[in-house]
Amino acid sequence: MQNALQSRFARLRSRTITRQQVKQQAALAVRTAAPFLLVLATSSLAHAQGGSIDMSGATNVMNTFKTFALYAGAVICLGSLIFAGIRMMSGRFQEAIPALFGALFGAGVLGWGAGWISSLTGQTVTQ
Repeated sequence: MQNALQSRFARLRSRTITRQQVKQQAALAVRTAAPFLLVLATSSLAHAQGGSIDMSGATNVMNTFKTFALYAGAVICLGSLIFAGIRMMSGRFQEAIPALFGALFGAGVLGWGAGWISSLTGQTVTQ
């Protein structure tokens, strides 16, 4: 067994490296490193750009979304309250409970939704 190991090591040591094998290994190294080098080159270009982003157009869009959230929350809340009121007046209190939760959801959209949309740009959003 020991002779077999020695002969394997001796064979590996005596093996000659051809020019073809060097070219293949070099091509493999280039193919492996190319994506990394591409990312490295483009990231340095991106850092060199600098500057800041103009968010003035985003404020108009966020105002539109905030207005939609206010109206949608009001419609959901009012519609659910009307639905719950009709159910309660007809004596079906068990069916009115989901409508009351719908009114709570509408109030959440009205309050938290508009506030969250206002905070997305980091600017003051007015109606």
